[in-house]
Amino acid sequence: MPFVRINELDRHVGQVVTVRGWVATTRSSGKIAFVVLRDGSGYLQTVFSKREVPDATWTRLADLTQETSIAVTGEVRADARAPGGHELTASEVEVLGTSPDFPISPKEHGSAFLFEHRHLWLRSRRQVAIARIRNEVVQAIRDFFYERDFVLVDTPILTGSIGEEAGNLFSTDYFDLGKAYLAQTGQLYVEAGAAALGKVYCFGPTFRAEKSKTRRHLTEFWMVEPEVAWNDSDANMRLQEEFIVSIVARILDRRADDLKELERDTGPLEQVVGPFPRISYTDAVAKLQGLGSDIEWGKDLGGDDETLLAKEYDRPIFVFNYPKEVKAFYMKENPDDPRTVLNNDCLAPEGYGEIIGGSQREDDYDRLLARIVGQGLDPEAYRWYLDLRKYGTFVHSGFGLGLERTVAWICGNAHIRESIAFPRQIHRLYP
Repeated sequence: MPFVRINELDRHVGQVVTVRGWVATTRSSGKIAFVVLRDGSGYLQTVFSKREVPDATWTRLADLTQETSIAVTGEVRADARAPGGHELTASEVEVLGTSPDFPISPKEHGSAFLFEHRHLWLRSRRQVAIARIRNEVVQAIRDFFYERDFVLVDTPILTGSIGEEAGNLFSTDYFDLGKAYLAQTGQLYVEAGAAALGKVYCFGPTFRAEKSKTRRHLTEFWMVEPEVAWNDSDANMRLQEEFIVSIVARILDRRADDLKELERDTGPLEQVVGPFPRISYTDAVAKLQGLGSDIEWGKDLGGDDETLLAKEYDRPIFVFNYPKEVKAFYMKENPDDPRTVLNNDCLAPEGYGEIIGGSQREDDYDRLLARIVGQGLDPEAYRWYLDLRKYGTFVHSGFGLGLERTVAWICGNAHIRESIAFPRQIHRLYP
């Protein structure tokens, strides 16, 4: 008997097949028993009639508990009312793995309990839907860049250079070479790739030892970072806009069922079309002050400021040209206002805040060296990075999109920690 995945049943209507999976729910009227089965591809209601199955099979049904793994054999029937549009008129069930006292029951559990059992909580309908949307976002990202002739450059996780703030590093002893750091970003390395290949990106885990407990922060998260030769800051924002519109449109098109499972209001996502509003940092500060914020010019926007500002718009917005003193050393000074740099943040609506940070890079050797020294960094550690300005310097820009923040926004998750299978936070390293 062929084993068939639930999402393949439309090709087997009227046939007798075997489906393997895990028990989601059971119920019985005494004469008819229903077992809802999940196999990772979907959910299937299997129906057992006491009159039509062997006594041993009927008796076996009474022992099925939540998450028991089983193989069910029966005839596939089309049924628009059933989950997935199909039902299995079952004739046999085989228990493959028992599941006594599964710890996560249908009752409400606190988040601390659920994250302590994250390895099992992943099986729930909600977490499965989030995982599917995350997978689709990842594929949308890869397809977007592949279709536009970007080349993937895999950047190191262990590095001797600081990409962002020195205080947010995880360090380790690296043989006889001193300290190595878990990469905060792959950006510096993809800049080298852009000089070789023109349009590149990296996509992988990054690490920030920031002692933050907010709903927007993880210590380990995934980031995609494109870098484009000859793109200035304006072109950089146009690419970001096209990128976000493409991702959201794909999720609306291909993962509608999962969004429905999450009870996500898709109205705000349907508003994600270009052009995105653009507002300078200076104007954003003035606007925020008018909305009641106590922010002063020269301070970075905090999460509350981002939320307050984004609420004024029905789609993502760009805030550009932040003060130089609150941004990284590699951002190019704004020739029209040397107090600021040519950068931008892209803020998602609905209170989700920054999902992208990008900038035009400093392409002048002397200015870059001065910024490195000015921030107390060792120029020797950046000798290779300075070489990019020494040998054929060029205008270039790039950005980083945080995968988990983007998934949280698209799914409507209240907290970023549900957007990755096993979140790492300052208070959580298990499981």
